[in-house]
Amino acid sequence: MSIRILTIVGARPQFIKSAPVSRAFKDAGIQEFVVHTGQHYDPEMSAVFFEELDLPKPYAILECGGLQRDAMIDKIVADLRPIIAEIAPQYVLVFGDTNSTLAGALAAVKEGVPIIHVEAGLRSFNDEMPEEWNRIQTDELSHILFTPSVAADRNIEDEGILPYQRLVNVGDTMFDAVQMFSPFARHRKAMGALEWFQKPFALATLHRMENVRHTERLKERISSLNELHLHGIPVWMPLHPSTRNEVEKAGVEVAFNTSPPVGYLEMLWVIQQCAIVITDSGGLQKEAYFLRKHCITLRNETEWVELVDIAANVLHPLGSTEPLSQKVRSMLNQPLAEETPYGRGDAAIQIAQFLLEQGS
Repeated sequence: MSIRILTIVGARPQFIKSAPVSRAFKDAGIQEFVVHTGQHYDPEMSAVFFEELDLPKPYAILECGGLQRDAMIDKIVADLRPIIAEIAPQYVLVFGDTNSTLAGALAAVKEGVPIIHVEAGLRSFNDEMPEEWNRIQTDELSHILFTPSVAADRNIEDEGILPYQRLVNVGDTMFDAVQMFSPFARHRKAMGALEWFQKPFALATLHRMENVRHTERLKERISSLNELHLHGIPVWMPLHPSTRNEVEKAGVEVAFNTSPPVGYLEMLWVIQQCAIVITDSGGLQKEAYFLRKHCITLRNETEWVELVDIAANVLHPLGSTEPLSQKVRSMLNQPLAEETPYGRGDAAIQIAQFLLEQGS
């Protein structure tokens, strides 16, 4: 009997992380059922990723977007439980640190199904971030912890979660995805004229709640990006729908270039073209490094500590007095480290092989 896996996804980073895993499962003969929670319910933020990454057609799509955290988690759990009971999988697999991650784990616990957490062990040590609580609770509930780095292993060990779970360091499935899809990176007209991208520019993104849901913090972040655009190098930002709403509500003036959200292949193309990445996204910090670009993170801390340790990534905390343009110039004058702290790009194959061995 083949292994049956129920995979829970709901947000852009999870679609990307799941693509190489789904392909590895298919190649290994593992039967996978995918449920999309609808956490990212804007078609530009979800449907496009399923299409261009050739993800499996979802077994079910839930309508859980637009809710506050607790209400969203409660609804996802309630909607998932009968689906889990119907499929009767050997494992429920969740990725990363979103509300969908924790909700998938909680629903699995209630149905008595073991949990696999891919990208386990990450910690920012910032209790204000809902993602931090999602990570910690999911790790505590999970039976198999697939970690992306040695630092993640250390966090699990330091918290005393083991030895009741299996910890397996496989590397980062986002590294797999970048290697798999970067040859197909592309530009499209909605992003702007091709000529615009032929000069040095900064790719910027901003979407974390701690940045965009507080008016003064949002103004500070936008102001720093305006300063870079006017006094350093041009800035281009695909505006996340929720960020656009908050910018309009706050009446913040944006001096730099913006576009609608872009798909994964378009984002890979922009990373390839840009001089530097400036973001508060966890995934984009790594994608920048995988594509050999420096990164400045618009947060006070990051869960991807390895990139800070090797100076491929620097933080730009709130209240920083150093102009962003100065920090960009300093980074661009430094060579990028050659270390590869996130595996060899075969994390998905290792995950599939481990599960086959467990089931044999």
